[in-house]
Amino acid sequence: MVTNIKFSAIWGTIILIFILLIVFFSLNPFVFIETGERGVLLTWSAWRGEILEPGLSFKMPLAQSVIPINVRTQTLELKHSEAYSKDLQLVEINSMANYNILPDKVGEFYKEYGTNIDGILTARLEASIKQVTAQYTAEELLQKRSEVQLKIQELFASAVPNVIMVSSYSLIDEAFSTEYEAAIERKQIAQQEAEKAENELKKTIIEAEQRVTQAKAEAEAIRVQSEAANNDKYISLKQLDVEMAAIEKWDGKLPTQMIPEASLPFLSVR
Repeated sequence: MVTNIKFSAIWGTIILIFILLIVFFSLNPFVFIETGERGVLLTWSAWRGEILEPGLSFKMPLAQSVIPINVRTQTLELKHSEAYSKDLQLVEINSMANYNILPDKVGEFYKEYGTNIDGILTARLEASIKQVTAQYTAEELLQKRSEVQLKIQELFASAVPNVIMVSSYSLIDEAFSTEYEAAIERKQIAQQEAEKAENELKKTIIEAEQRVTQAKAEAEAIRVQSEAANNDKYISLKQLDVEMAAIEKWDGKLPTQMIPEASLPFLSVR
């Protein structure tokens, strides 16, 4: 009888422990923090400075809970953001920024902002875009795009909370009003036509200079020939050229008839 009572007590203890274990594990006392995250450990819903690193950690059932915070690089996209340029042209800008919550600041981040920071970041990026855009004319926004992008990134990085780091900002594209884009197109066409006219003018000037040079050369040649025409040696040389040309054309036959007092061709006594 005593043996049966002891045996029953042992089994009762085992069953009780088993039940307690089931209840304990049903309360989920362990938490797994993934790589790229940190866990904010709350005790009775209050953060007391404890941060859980990636891996498996223990928490007190019922009393403690864990809020996982993503510390990887995240992307904030901002589409159709409207701003005015220095010359009061409306500009629509699409852009994006990469940022991450600093791993050693996740507790302060959660305490101050909870789990949603997108609204705060969006508002501050909007403000940065408007402030920088207002410093440039519409034409300068196109010509100095990389400079504008860098200024927006620097201003945005200084405007976000110190628990966040901005790693990059990209100005994807910008669009102006239909009227302004048409004006830009007209200006580009006018510039192209002006360049074409300037090139044609340069070509005309070069051709005119070439004609002047050629005319001077021809005039110089005529002058030299005119001076030579009054020289006896030059006259004799020209006469010899004529006679040589006639000899080249002669077929080697003497004329069968002679005109009285005419001389034989190509025969002369000097």
